[in-house]
Amino acid sequence: MNALSHQAKTVSFAIVGTGGAGAITAGSILLESAGKSGWYGLLTRSVGPQIRGGEAAALVRLSTEPAACMSKEFDILVAIDWKNANRFIGNMPVAAGGLVICDPAAGDPPKAVLDADCTIVQCPIGELAKAVPGGRENMISVGLIIELIGLPLETVMNTVSSKLQSKGEKAIETGRLCIESGMQAAQAFPQTKTLAPAKDQDAKRWLITGNEAVGLGALRGGITFAAAYPITPATEVLEYLAPALASIGGALVQAEDELASINMIIGASFGGRASITATSGPGLALMMESLGLAAASETPIVIVDVMRVGPSTGIATKSEQSDLNIAVYGLHGDADHVVVAPLSVSDCVFTAQWAVHIAETLQTPVVVLSDQSIGQANVLIDIPADVTFLTKRKPYVASDESYLRYGLTADGVSPMALPGQPGGQYTADGLTHTERGSPSSARVDQHEQMIKRANKIEKFEFGDYWGVSEGDAASDTVILTWGSMTGAAREALDLLSDQGISARLVSLRQISPFPTDALQAALKGAKRVLVVEQSFSGQFYRHVRSNIDLPYDLKQLNREGPYEIGPDEIASQITDWKVQ
Repeated sequence: MNALSHQAKTVSFAIVGTGGAGAITAGSILLESAGKSGWYGLLTRSVGPQIRGGEAAALVRLSTEPAACMSKEFDILVAIDWKNANRFIGNMPVAAGGLVICDPAAGDPPKAVLDADCTIVQCPIGELAKAVPGGRENMISVGLIIELIGLPLETVMNTVSSKLQSKGEKAIETGRLCIESGMQAAQAFPQTKTLAPAKDQDAKRWLITGNEAVGLGALRGGITFAAAYPITPATEVLEYLAPALASIGGALVQAEDELASINMIIGASFGGRASITATSGPGLALMMESLGLAAASETPIVIVDVMRVGPSTGIATKSEQSDLNIAVYGLHGDADHVVVAPLSVSDCVFTAQWAVHIAETLQTPVVVLSDQSIGQANVLIDIPADVTFLTKRKPYVASDESYLRYGLTADGVSPMALPGQPGGQYTADGLTHTERGSPSSARVDQHEQMIKRANKIEKFEFGDYWGVSEGDAASDTVILTWGSMTGAAREALDLLSDQGISARLVSLRQISPFPTDALQAALKGAKRVLVVEQSFSGQFYRHVRSNIDLPYDLKQLNREGPYEIGPDEIASQITDWKVQ
């Protein structure tokens, strides 16, 4: 290990190369190895639309504490090559004093790197790989990184062995030789950060993506059927659910399009199966009519929308929070439904399970607004608590009385019979209907059923799950945000605390119906409120303002994707505010 290295609580690095060069695999090996050694961390990837031959980068942050978001700057950048790097190098600026390692045979560094206040060292990554029969540049890169930041070789080799097990011992040994070659080369490089010792090296942690966590939460909620059409960045939800559902006697159908997907889950739910689909913005737009059908027919379904940069097909591989409007307001008519949003990768487990609970209990559609930044991030997390909800549809119990599928009950929820259940026959469609389900054009039926559907959601006890309130409860300065921006806001609180500035964070998990009372209570005592979101037009800000007054000194920090808002940007807004 470099004798001049100094320890830090967090270290960030990027590995870049042409798609297919193995940059993301190298990052994944390092992240998984760090988890086995007791550290926290996360990996996000930057890729182009091409499957192979485009740009690819693994952005990794390792830490002694849970990492809430990706670093804005990177301590180390390893370039397997610079092909297509100009397309994305702006996403991964090297920190002042940072280290860039590049192969002199792989082209000149881009201008953004040459202009950075960093040290550039040349390393014949390609030649080192060729010196090992069957060797690969990405394994050389792994060796460079672990030598610089201080990951234990044997832990890394255990990870490599696990990943290459199917290719045999020769492949594993080749990997070891490449890694050792990279480590040896890195010993001549300048001073860098090493990771401070992990607080609990024996801790059991999960390495999981937000999309996988959503799938797990859905299973915990009781989902047994899924239908979906693959779309970036939501496809991994389906990839997780396909084998998992099969193992519990459930099923996943890959539909021909998004319209078929949502109609399949409506049908399966009508038949008694808790059901889910996953999509992204363009797919959610196609689902709007059927989402209204589920609301009108009171058929419980869960729709996961992993948001990406829009409008239209936008940037499929980058993140934005700009589907809020369509998720909340996109349905025609007053189609009551629920919209929730996970606050982190770990929270994806809970939020998805909660969504299933709400859908099944209220017999209503629920939209889960995740996004690319947490959906496709690989994160080391503490094992999430196993929460239990008393989830159960209100069943139809056969009796001599005439069955009223849409009967006007006190809580607005009426018994739901299974198809074929004696005495429980009814018609379920999108037409205005009577309490029995018969189509009707009568004003009284329209009025009563509208009230019924609205009441069951308004009267539901969402409890303390509406969101989080963190930080200095006595502070009069609030950062107000939602969903995935919570991570950056949490780290902004830490940055402010380091400067002796107190603030608190209020973040919404429950987007609609709007948690008016809970938010007003959380904002009590506030004088300054900074609203933070990843959308161009400030959709969240407008949503909040349409539901409650914000009689405070207000600021907005909103920006469209793909450049995410970082903790330092949020903190600087508060800092500047204080000195005015």
